[in-house]
Amino acid sequence: MEKKVEITVYGTEQLCPSCVNLPSSKETYEWLEAAISRKYPNQPFTISYVDIQAPPEEEKKRAFAARVIEEDMFYPVVLLEDTIVGEGNPKLKTIYREMEKYGYTPGGE
Repeated sequence: MEKKVEITVYGTEQLCPSCVNLPSSKETYEWLEAAISRKYPNQPFTISYVDIQAPPEEEKKRAFAARVIEEDMFYPVVLLEDTIVGEGNPKLKTIYREMEKYGYTPGGE
């Protein structure tokens, strides 16, 4: 593995208007954490949730949270490092493909 990647899920408690029948951003974050951990066991990564209505002090995350609001992105928005890999209803295959670019291997082989 080249490096431990950082995944950030941006969203809010309130569902986005176009995402009515989808899970909340927080539920998506929890689902992603579990799914990625199962797919890549013993391969460390960090995953964090950022509430776009109350972002942390970290400038990079605060700036991207503002961008999600300003550009009317469908949330949750999933960033892997600095690449958007999901918006609204993220697809695991897309996220997995991006992780494998960093050397992650399914099953920890």
